[in-house]
Amino acid sequence: MADITAPELKQRLQAGETPTIIDVRETWENEESRIDGSQNIPLGSLPDKLDELEELKDQEIIVHCKSGGRSASAKAFLTQQGFTNVRNLLGGMQGYQQS
Repeated sequence: MADITAPELKQRLQAGETPTIIDVRETWENEESRIDGSQNIPLGSLPDKLDELEELKDQEIIVHCKSGGRSASAKAFLTQQGFTNVRNLLGGMQGYQQS
C-alpha cells in the first residue's frame, strides 16, 4: 500500500474519517504532541502488541513517528507479520505539524 502524506491525512480527519493511526514514538514524545485519535505503541513494544492488533490485519493502519524512519521500520515489521494495508505517514509528526 502506498504511504500517505500529511495533507491527505489531515483532509481525511477533517472529513470525519477515523483511520487507525499508530504512533510508534516513545511515550514521552507522544505526550508532547499527538494526532487526535492515534494510539501510542512505541516501536520496541510493537512485537508484544501483535495480538491486540490481530483484528486489524486487513484494515488500513497508518503508522507515524517523528520524521518517518521508525514508522518505516514499523510498516516493514507489520507487513512481515501479515498486515496487508499498512501506510507510513511521510514526514512523520514534523510533516504533519508543518502541513
